[in-house]
Amino acid sequence: MRSDQSVNAIQWQDNRLRLLDQRKLPLQEQWLDISEVDSVVAAIRDMVVRGAPAIGITAAYGVVIAAKQRRQQDAYHWQQSLQQDFDALAASRPTAVNLFWALQQMKTALVNLSDEADPIDQLLAVAKDIHQQDRDGNRAMGDYGAKLIAGSLESVNLGSVRSESAKSVITHCNTGSLATGGYGTALGVIRSAWREGIIDRVYADETRPWWQGARLTAWELQKDQIDVTLIADSVAATLMAQGKIAWVIVGADRIAANGDAANKIGTYSLAVLARHHGVKFMVAAPTTTFDLSISSGAEIPIEQRGEEEVVSVNGQRMAPENVAVYNPVFDVTPADLIDAIVTEKGVVEKPTSRGIAQLMGATA
Repeated sequence: MRSDQSVNAIQWQDNRLRLLDQRKLPLQEQWLDISEVDSVVAAIRDMVVRGAPAIGITAAYGVVIAAKQRRQQDAYHWQQSLQQDFDALAASRPTAVNLFWALQQMKTALVNLSDEADPIDQLLAVAKDIHQQDRDGNRAMGDYGAKLIAGSLESVNLGSVRSESAKSVITHCNTGSLATGGYGTALGVIRSAWREGIIDRVYADETRPWWQGARLTAWELQKDQIDVTLIADSVAATLMAQGKIAWVIVGADRIAANGDAANKIGTYSLAVLARHHGVKFMVAAPTTTFDLSISSGAEIPIEQRGEEEVVSVNGQRMAPENVAVYNPVFDVTPADLIDAIVTEKGVVEKPTSRGIAQLMGATA
């Protein structure tokens, strides 16, 4: 079995940002070389890159590109003019809190620039550090999550007349190397659990309307030789009823102070189904995904996207003309439906405001 990712979708090479265009997968592996900040903004907005951690990392490199452009235009006042680039990057995707965290890290770096080294080199070092921290954190997260799954399966076996319990999991959207700096959040947990022989199969929701499960998760897991079965989003309840699923494992784009978690639309449905069928539900996300400034998921801004994503597939219209469309990109899973939130710093089981505050206090 292989355990590490085969894909590094965000790369800094030859003073340029290279992004694997996720809109083209799995049919084409096309790379974009980006050297202008407007192109970084467009890449985030138009889903060339997606996944909350990956968006934040890309934005950090976007600041480096913007600083380089501004300094070439005006060597004396370039820092002041950068604010409009920060604003443009911040507006590219409103729900992913990692984006705003990464931009704040870059703003802090900008304030603390030393006169002893090239400012662009200093900013690039910070962006690369954000990237590496995400990779390292994902591996720690994966180990925490795998240990949690193993413990839950052991307790089921001890308390059940059955000799074996279900060892398969369901995941939604894409939370792997494509969505992060490497290894993945929910897919990082899955990679670690697969490596240890704790799980034996992954069921990947197709994830309408952007098909991230079909196009990205299935492709990524196949590359890593992890047994994956693609399912329509509506099949999850049947698998749970058949007793085949041990855990639902998903990521998050923003987690409120009370543990409510915003993730790709359809996640809330999985949580409700899991609770009804006695299946465990895990959110795997870095601590940068927590937004302690909001008390609950009701305060999380939910991005709305265009109707064409719902009525068409690859440019082929699938719905009648002039039909009304509602296309929220995310939904919010209440904390009381989440069995555990797994981070790079540890696990919060049955998340509450108090438990999350303790985790984040320890992190600080």
